[in-house]
Amino acid sequence: MTQLRMTEDHEWIRIESPDTAAVGITHFAQEQLGDIVFVELPEIGKHLAQGEDAAVIESVKAAAECKAPVSGTVIEVNASLADEPGRVNRDPTGEGWFFKLRLDDAKQVDVLLDESAYQAKLDK
Repeated sequence: MTQLRMTEDHEWIRIESPDTAAVGITHFAQEQLGDIVFVELPEIGKHLAQGEDAAVIESVKAAAECKAPVSGTVIEVNASLADEPGRVNRDPTGEGWFFKLRLDDAKQVDVLLDESAYQAKLDK
């Protein structure tokens, strides 16, 4: 059930069960940021609205926000990023995930870009 969707702001969301999903930034986003040196993750239990700032990413080049691709409650964070933020650069859609959400409405994912639509947008 691994359905990966992307936002136009370069976040990804992977559905892991009917009501939970992992969130992070895309390969493109981590390339644009460069070497990531710090990630500030949301608190477990925090409710995020779709589009709300959820995490802060700091790199040697810039700082950026990771927005919540859908609404939901944070149920887990990738604590390993505190000691090893470079995981985001090495494996942004795998070991570099940021947080997991319990979804308010799984249908919100349906309006996000699938991988081919996202790639087409990047190619423009």
